[in-house]
Amino acid sequence: MPHIAVIGAGPAGLVAAETAVRAGARVTVLDRMPSPGRKLLIAGRGGLNLTHSEPLDAFLARYGAARAWLEPAIRRLPPDALRAWAEGLGQETFIGTSGRVFPRAMKASPLLRAWLARLGAQGVTLRTRHRWQGWDAAGALALDTPAGPASLAADAVVLALGGASWPRLGSDGGWPALLPAVPVAPWQPANCGFRIAWSDHLRTRFAGTPLKRIALTFARRTVRGEAVLTAEGIEGGAVYALSAAIREALPATLLLDLRPDLDAAALAARLDGPAGGVTLANRLRRAGLPPIAAALLREVPENRPLSQRVKALPLRIERAMPIDRAISSAGGIRQEALDDRFMLRARPGVFAAGEMLDWEAPTGGYLLQACFATGVAAAEGALAWCAARGARPSEAGLLP
Repeated sequence: MPHIAVIGAGPAGLVAAETAVRAGARVTVLDRMPSPGRKLLIAGRGGLNLTHSEPLDAFLARYGAARAWLEPAIRRLPPDALRAWAEGLGQETFIGTSGRVFPRAMKASPLLRAWLARLGAQGVTLRTRHRWQGWDAAGALALDTPAGPASLAADAVVLALGGASWPRLGSDGGWPALLPAVPVAPWQPANCGFRIAWSDHLRTRFAGTPLKRIALTFARRTVRGEAVLTAEGIEGGAVYALSAAIREALPATLLLDLRPDLDAAALAARLDGPAGGVTLANRLRRAGLPPIAAALLREVPENRPLSQRVKALPLRIERAMPIDRAISSAGGIRQEALDDRFMLRARPGVFAAGEMLDWEAPTGGYLLQACFATGVAAAEGALAWCAARGARPSEAGLLP
């Protein structure tokens, strides 16, 4: 029976632990936080978006340049298999109007409770408040624990240490210092908001105002959805969908369409021509636009016809919001640092999974799906590593 240590008790780490223990391994999960799954709980605060229901080829395209790297793992654990896994925990799922997949409970806490109970019943040992500090002189894991320094020997190790967003939940991005021989791409915010130099009037009057049923265009790509104006700039789902392209082009100009459901000619008939003494706010209101529209138009004074400005209002973006405010992060262990089983080339017997790898994806279920899929793949790699060295767990217990 091989002993596999998993460092990190987020989705990637916990699913790696489950994959390994079901195959017959002895598994210890270590996490530096007081309780497991903290980022998962936050992700489920407004509805846990597990995955997405779109066709698999379209789904895989969401990973951009990382598709070829992640595709084998996701095909091994596709969205339907992840839904079946959740339902095996008693968490029935459903497909929302946007195609996103959620548990019926719309929360992460029931799923996490059921999952931890099952892992405990399967024999997984969970040690919280155990901070990984690298390896000791004997090659064992060096740990900082509530009782003081300790070490743990393992036949294989799965690292699931997270990225650099939400540091207060445990993923502070500091682990590259423990892997000096491993190539790591610099951390960058992903699925993030952006800073815009609003006027004092807009900041004080409209910070926190939602922009509903809008469209944003950048680099010839248009996304419909919603956003929120903040005192520092703009954020929200429609922004996040374009954030990777915007981040790489900074400084950049984002085009805001305040009435995407109305074509240019129809809007021109309502807005263009003599004002006839009607205020800007009232003209916009008659065209079905909210009060925030007038404030935004005053932020960007132009000589174009009013309808054209409403359809394509340029927003100048200078920089992204800090990474600790981003939903996820880009950067991490580069693909060339791993073999096809997610093992570190510089550290045989050590595997990596989840957000600590250098990939990014939009919100919509793609983040969690890749974390689960790479967690399973890394655990299977660890099991194969152990089997090649004489410890042969059963393959019957692997996740589907």
